[in-house]
Amino acid sequence: MSGTSRVPTGISGLDAVIGGGFPRGGLIVLAGNPGTGKTMFSASFLYNGIANYGERGIYASFAESKETFLSNMLELGFDFKRLEAEERFSFLDLMTAKEGAVSTTLEMIISEVSRIEAKRLVIDSFSALAQAFRETYEARIILHTILSRITKILGCTTILIVEVPYGEERVGLGIEEFVADGIILLKRSRLDGRILRDLEILKMRGMPTPETQLVLTLKGGFKAFPPFKVKVIEKPCRFEPRPDTKKFFSTGSQDLDEMLGGGYPRGSLVLIEIGEQIATLQYHLISAITAYNFTTQGRGVILIPSSGVDHNLIRKKAEEGGLTEDEINRLLRVYIRKYPGFKPEPFVVTLEGESITEYVMSCFNAEYELMKETGQPVLRIVGADTLIDTYGVKEALSALRACAMRARETESLCIILLKPGYPRVAKILSAMADVHLRITREHGSVLVYGVKPRTNLHVLEMDVSKGYPIPKLTPII
Repeated sequence: MSGTSRVPTGISGLDAVIGGGFPRGGLIVLAGNPGTGKTMFSASFLYNGIANYGERGIYASFAESKETFLSNMLELGFDFKRLEAEERFSFLDLMTAKEGAVSTTLEMIISEVSRIEAKRLVIDSFSALAQAFRETYEARIILHTILSRITKILGCTTILIVEVPYGEERVGLGIEEFVADGIILLKRSRLDGRILRDLEILKMRGMPTPETQLVLTLKGGFKAFPPFKVKVIEKPCRFEPRPDTKKFFSTGSQDLDEMLGGGYPRGSLVLIEIGEQIATLQYHLISAITAYNFTTQGRGVILIPSSGVDHNLIRKKAEEGGLTEDEINRLLRVYIRKYPGFKPEPFVVTLEGESITEYVMSCFNAEYELMKETGQPVLRIVGADTLIDTYGVKEALSALRACAMRARETESLCIILLKPGYPRVAKILSAMADVHLRITREHGSVLVYGVKPRTNLHVLEMDVSKGYPIPKLTPII
């Protein structure tokens, strides 16, 4: 089946993973517990097929009435009533189908597929239909009937919804998987007490699927997220700052501002806790955007980079935001340990002493000079692991407390970046912080969420549509 044509699902993020869509004329089993999004997935498949690909569709329901379906779908933005009036969609209300009438019911479905020349069909659900079966072999016969007559002869790609009761792992009667061309399992679980939705591709004929699990959301419709992808900036532009308010500094990102209820409070300490397998570029999407928002408004930024990040990378990130060489030299102060062969730069400050007090006083002096020159508050971004590795945990915490106090006194902002491996430090800093964000990874997707204030999980994507990197955050609901 390697040459089988594909039917685009219309499900955002899914088609790219499964090679363009479902096998044309295939039988797809869609399984999951109640409330996992099976109806929304199926409705999206039908609606997009009709509206975007000119393929008529049928929804055969054993679970809800036509009126309920049309009303619920309209709330989601799917106007199936209009499509029905245009004779491009048909709803079969099969809730009254009785035991022993399975053959008649199937003939009704087949007849309707032929009548409107449907190319997409949803049967909701096989679990309800199976209640009319006396023996398991009858279910196998029905499945083969659907497979041979509807999908293969009529060329109608069919989604067969299967309800998975809570506490069970088996899909349906355990026989659907042998005749289906594809099996997709929708799941809902918890991550740190927050709803996590994901989709698992258990089977997809004709297409190897290196990524078998995807994070998903029902926000604004059914959307799946392929693994995080780095995007290339084709036409670089200068960052456009977002305005602050009397209460908040903007994070520089509309999505992040909305997630936090306005942005970062003025005079606050922000902790960004970075999980394992999170790349530098990924957490920089969250931290660098705030630095852009400060510098492009003529404000100073003091940086103590995390391990693995040097002043050359900081310069590169600044240039990505459209900062000029003059702005970099005038508004940035990057602290590094002096090393052999180091070439001095106007924006780089070297730490030569061993005293934490010397470091703190140097930062305070730099902050004072920047505030004096700009007349505006300063942003300080501190890689906690750098301080811990250099001065030890006790001294590093002392310096970070001083930074927090200084931020409150001057109504500026201090962001602490904390990498994995310091659980005790994380608890102490979390208690100190006004805002606490966590960045983690699941099924290849990068997830961001607020511990303080508490928020849903959000999927982080990279947006370069404006000519510079912006974090795109979509809540998981």
